Amino acid sequence: MSEAVEQGATGGARELRADCARCFGICCVAPAFAASADFAVDKPAGQPCPNLGADSRCGIHRDLRQRGFPGCTVFDCFGAGQHVAQGTFAGRDWRADPATARRMFDTFAVMRPLHELLWYLTEALALTPPGPLRDELAAALAETGRLTDGTPEQVLAVDVDAHRDRVNRLLSRAGERARAGRAGVDRRGAVLIGVDLRRAGLAGANLRGASLIGADLRGVDLGAADLTGADLRGADLRGADLGDCLFLHQSQLDAARGDHRTVLPAGVRRPAHWSSLTVTPVRSPDGPAADGRSAGGRPSGGRSGRDRSGGGRSSGGRSAGRRR
Repeated sequence: MSEAVEQGATGGARELRADCARCFGICCVAPAFAASADFAVDKPAGQPCPNLGADSRCGIHRDLRQRGFPGCTVFDCFGAGQHVAQGTFAGRDWRADPATARRMFDTFAVMRPLHELLWYLTEALALTPPGPLRDELAAALAETGRLTDGTPEQVLAVDVDAHRDRVNRLLSRAGERARAGRAGVDRRGAVLIGVDLRRAGLAGANLRGASLIGADLRGVDLGAADLTGADLRGADLRGADLGDCLFLHQSQLDAARGDHRTVLPAGVRRPAHWSSLTVTPVRSPDGPAADGRSAGGRPSGGRSGRDRSGGGRSSGGRSAGRRR
């Protein structure tokens, strides 16, 4: 992703999108991953990915999905990588200074969730009018920023789970405040894997932490729905309206499927791979398929084809969802 800077309520500018050119490939080394639909190989924690070059760039970046690494395409460090590399460790590359490697990787494991919380708090502030709740959000943003600005030892001493729990209570209140007057069903943490939700009535729904892996959301109105941490891996968003949904970040979209009809909120981009997807229509037992074919298979103006994406699992949406 390109570099971007978000402005907090306290006036401090924070980079909350990855700038890989200013990192040292930390996310390609620090985490472990297992051979799966997300990753083509096993990789232990602390071992460089075999695709990582000496220049800290991915050697197959343009072909990650085709080469079996869709999990990499949906990972978002929220700017934690360059913060650790250029801020916490003052530009010291773990390759040139091997003694710092383990400490750098451990620091990144704490920094990334803190940066994710900075992103959510910034979004919540933009949604919340002046008042006590906004003041609490601003204070939480400042405190979270302070935690990210410490030395490696100070960052490693942060109790991330306790801090995240406190912040999440505020974020939940902010979501409820933003949905006031439009609140819909409460499906927090619901397991809706592969479920047909086209008639579920999800406008204004609370979907915080919901597992929507492979769910059918074609044409669904998700206006004012809170999607904090919702797992959208392989979810079908063709024709869905997400125009004013809450707390949707780019990696969630990157993990889903959609098309040119999917309405997106400001601040996110339409994933490039959506335009290359052709999807076999799923026929409803009592209505037309999403591509315009009738239940009897007669075309009514749409396209059909086989889904070459495989509905692949990806890591988008996991990190925030299970605790929200």
